[in-house]
Amino acid sequence: MAVSNLIADEPAPDAAKASSGSSFYLAMRILPAAQRDAMYQVYAFCRAVDDIADDGTMPRHERAAALEQWRADIDDCYAGKPRPSLAALTRHIHAFHLSRDDFIAVIDGMAMDSEDIVAPDEATLDLYCDRVASAVGRLSVRIFGMQEDAGRRLAHHLGRALQLTNILRDIDEDAAIGRVYLPRELLSREGISTTDIASIVGDARLPRVCLTIAERARSHYAQSDAIMANAPRAQVKAPRIMSGAYRCVLEANLKRGFDLPRNHVRTPRSRLLWIVARNVF
Repeated sequence: MAVSNLIADEPAPDAAKASSGSSFYLAMRILPAAQRDAMYQVYAFCRAVDDIADDGTMPRHERAAALEQWRADIDDCYAGKPRPSLAALTRHIHAFHLSRDDFIAVIDGMAMDSEDIVAPDEATLDLYCDRVASAVGRLSVRIFGMQEDAGRRLAHHLGRALQLTNILRDIDEDAAIGRVYLPRELLSREGISTTDIASIVGDARLPRVCLTIAERARSHYAQSDAIMANAPRAQVKAPRIMSGAYRCVLEANLKRGFDLPRNHVRTPRSRLLWIVARNVF
């Protein structure tokens, strides 16, 4: 599962606006209009580069060229000469002082995905999480108006929590497209193959690896909770909703377990609405 799992695995923007069951839609809907539109523009960027990385019909060199074009497009936004479809994103880049480095980090993360990651080492996995999740978080917290240091720390921890949750949720879906994000050190420790995808996802020892990753995610959720507890409530309503929704996914996966068969789990709409109500009112 690629980009910025804060948002990219949700429906496309128009569909999200029509789908009250989307955790991204519910979290963004509560924002003031300017912030909400900025988040949707960031969303559209994330969705576009994610689609390139995940396009299995496109040869790798074409995916690389398409991502390189996006680097040029982002540079054009900062130079004040965007293509027409990026004019709105450019306005928000300047209004919210969004960092070019974070947009480029997301694209770099998509480049990692387009090479089809299989059992990366721990450092590579953490870099990947930073690029595809925490970088989006850094863009988001500026839109939310958070103080710089607290915002960057929240993006670090919550981004990793969400990404690790998605990795655990999508083990089999990712394997089907040639990717395994579980780190080789943990796989090797359990005596699991680090090269053969079918052997990795079918190994009876895999749940022990998954439980270790789940504990890491829980630690990141706890640290993000502490940061949000000390931030102005208005600035962290949306990340609280995203955190609550994805934590439900993590806990549901833990309750289900990681032995085969691993049925896909989702947060019930009623639970999402309860999470929204708890953090809005």
